[in-house]
Amino acid sequence: MDAIDRKILAVLQAEGRLTLTELATRVKLSTSPCHRRLRELERTGAIRGYRAVVDPVALGLTFEALVFVTMLQEDWETLQAFEEAVTQVPNVLLAQRLFGDPDYLLRIVTADLAAYQQLQDNTLSRLPGVARMNSTLVMKQVVDNRPLPA
Repeated sequence: MDAIDRKILAVLQAEGRLTLTELATRVKLSTSPCHRRLRELERTGAIRGYRAVVDPVALGLTFEALVFVTMLQEDWETLQAFEEAVTQVPNVLLAQRLFGDPDYLLRIVTADLAAYQQLQDNTLSRLPGVARMNSTLVMKQVVDNRPLPA
């Protein structure tokens, strides 16, 4: 990956709906070489996909919590079962396995505190292998969906 590829990635992260012609102009390439580079970035997985960034408030998802999960045990089967189950919970925007204690960090969105309480009681607490959860409520987004540095 060279400087031009990094520029393509930076421009697309800021404005993913650019036409190929607009992208080529921004990175100072003709259309054909820009198209080849773009296809190669997609083929190698540097570009994993395209999507719209949607405001959660527009969908009525105004409540956010960070949930730290500690597992009962950390054997392979338990971790795999937990990870598979957590991918099936649509309110989980992010799930990361951590070093040390706690074992996982989940980023959760719901409509309100009551919806979060119901999600925790009926779904999160029943995920395989969970010993305990500690929730921290998000007061304000300061940096969110920032493009990766190019």
